[in-house]
Amino acid sequence: MLSVKQELLAALAAELEKLSPGAGARAAFESPKVAAHGDYACTAAMQLAKAAKQNPRQLAQTLSDALMTTPAFARWVEALEIAGPGFLNVRLKPAAKQEIVREVLAAGTAFGDQPRRTQKLLVEFVSANPTGPLHVGHGRQAALGDALCNLFSTQGWDVHREFYYNDAGVQIQTLTNSTQLRAKGFKPGDDCWPVDPENPASKAFYNGDYIQDIANDFLAKKTVKADDREFTANGDVEDLDNIRQFAVAYLRNEQDKDLQAFNLHFDEYYLESSLYTSGRVDRTVERLIANGHTYELDGALWLKSTDYGDDKDRVMRKRDGGYTYFVPDVAYHIAKWERGFTKVINIQGTDHHGTIARVRAGLQAADVGIPQGYPDYVLHTMVRVVRGGEEVKISKRAGSYVTLRDLIEWTSKDAVRFFLLSRKPDTEYTFDVDLAVAQNNDNPVYYVQYAHARICSVLKAWGGDAALLKDVDLSALDGPQAQALMLQLAKYPAMLTAAAEGNAPHDVTFYLRDLAASYHSYYDAERILVDDEAVKQARLALISATRQVLHNGLAVLGVSAPERM
Repeated sequence: MLSVKQELLAALAAELEKLSPGAGARAAFESPKVAAHGDYACTAAMQLAKAAKQNPRQLAQTLSDALMTTPAFARWVEALEIAGPGFLNVRLKPAAKQEIVREVLAAGTAFGDQPRRTQKLLVEFVSANPTGPLHVGHGRQAALGDALCNLFSTQGWDVHREFYYNDAGVQIQTLTNSTQLRAKGFKPGDDCWPVDPENPASKAFYNGDYIQDIANDFLAKKTVKADDREFTANGDVEDLDNIRQFAVAYLRNEQDKDLQAFNLHFDEYYLESSLYTSGRVDRTVERLIANGHTYELDGALWLKSTDYGDDKDRVMRKRDGGYTYFVPDVAYHIAKWERGFTKVINIQGTDHHGTIARVRAGLQAADVGIPQGYPDYVLHTMVRVVRGGEEVKISKRAGSYVTLRDLIEWTSKDAVRFFLLSRKPDTEYTFDVDLAVAQNNDNPVYYVQYAHARICSVLKAWGGDAALLKDVDLSALDGPQAQALMLQLAKYPAMLTAAAEGNAPHDVTFYLRDLAASYHSYYDAERILVDDEAVKQARLALISATRQVLHNGLAVLGVSAPERM
């Protein structure tokens, strides 16, 4: 059907060109909002009517008459109908829709993929400070980032997954101090460990039980291994540097376990500290000064970020000589550009919205060839977790929030991924734990996976070689439910492209639910394993193609496609 659409578009372009030179380039079909109106809709007559000084309906009739004489329309189109002010509604022959079954079965796991391109894309996500376990918000980032990477891979991009570790600064010092106090035998609630949120001193301590775990292993002089490091504690509670390195390595290891439970792998872990040790931060500041985009005021160094659309100028270097947090961000993104990533997407919480303008301003002021609007951002809200009808706010292990591993243990990796991707990133979301484990049609991931498993069960009962179905006669697929299912299959490639262009992996979850619904309707309407061999083979080919698209779409989300449930 995709090839059929291209044939029809080529014929439409040729006829439009005859009506108005240059109009052929705008040849396009839309999907009618009401299925009863046809399979495709064309608005070309309304667009050309004014310039052609013709009534739109009359022009639509002229175009319709011409199109039906072309070989493509004569072969694949059952009827052209003029509606409203000049819409041209296209009704396809069943044979046209049946072509999608062959296309899916021929392409297999590559169905929906676009040709490879040379551009490199870096997606930075999760990027949690190594100061505690990954929370549910990090889980939303993980699901979004991985699905976006998979989406762009289907569109031919060379995709790189990157985790940026903030392993320098005040938070690491807080981790170190908290671990040292626990190692010395103190705990939250002691006089030296304030917990009042109104008391600024309380921000210098972390309260979760995981801090005690770190302290215990430090005192035991254990060795911890993380993705990029291995470190052995010396057990000296006065050695703050040793405590710091051990605590960071310990939590890097913990976060690695969280990511492994989520079946998520990164191509690179980029350390904030490397921006300082390599001199990148200093070079970036020197470049901004040399370019004349800074000034000094009240003992601080400022960036003229208002020259690039920011609402006010920003402090780069504070009076005490330390850099504000957006400065290493600018250095980091220059490094991304210099590493050849022409497109970058950062996935961050909505609380980072204020950093967008200043980072982009710094990149433009650096004048290293980076285009305006670089990098792209996908911002997400936090996630509420409800269990047993009540909101769950804390984890004993983390102390103040629900961890990603908690959510996976309560439900499953598949449920967490699908649920966290089922809404636009910037909309509030409530994760219902009870719904995520329910085995009914109200559970969206169960509903989609059950459609896949249901097809596998039918194919297993048949017992034949599914690879041979790509060559069977499909003419028996002429019922309304079968045709609706084939039209749904045909939407998959365009849906992927639009979802990638809009940074919208939630579109994939919507599509899969619609496809599953279409399949369940078809299954309820027509028996598959009938006595008539030709009809049976055709129906098996259709459900085999449906299974393939369900599998492909779930793979984009990082969700499994079970054969049994």
